[in-house]
Amino acid sequence: MLAEKKDTTPQAQADDITLRKPESQDGARLHKLISECKPLDENSTYCNLLQCTHFADTCVAAEMDGDLVGFISGYIPPKQQNVLFVWQVAVHEKARGKGLAKRMLAEILERDECATVQFIETTITPDNEASWGMFRSFAYARRMPTEEFIFFDSRLHFAGEHKDEHLLRIGPFNRDNA
Repeated sequence: MLAEKKDTTPQAQADDITLRKPESQDGARLHKLISECKPLDENSTYCNLLQCTHFADTCVAAEMDGDLVGFISGYIPPKQQNVLFVWQVAVHEKARGKGLAKRMLAEILERDECATVQFIETTITPDNEASWGMFRSFAYARRMPTEEFIFFDSRLHFAGEHKDEHLLRIGPFNRDNA
């Protein structure tokens, strides 16, 4: 009997990844994932638990073979109901190269909870080429305009202990082309 050859193309591997809303049990797993995804800033496990519970509607967890391999934390700011602010994007090295980050972002935007969203905002340090590339590629593929400016200044907001955080704003867009 012939053994069936497993499809190892990026698309087939991406199909092995399940996207879902996070749950409280994901908090510690998220903390571990973030620690393995440098240069992301680690938050407390408690903060990660809040992301997985209070903000579950605007976050997404990605699982592959029972492991948490991706996560986007985001929220809709109380005074900006038309904005999805993306706090962190984490993709474990074993899930990279599959378009997972863009797939997770699209998953969040498709939810009913994001029906009023017309802009995506995120902050990125100038040297985080992976994040710049992912967000710009996401916007370009959907023909969404972008703008950028310094949001948190290294000297003013971080006492020189952290790099500038640039705000990248994508949009406006409507839900159909997101």
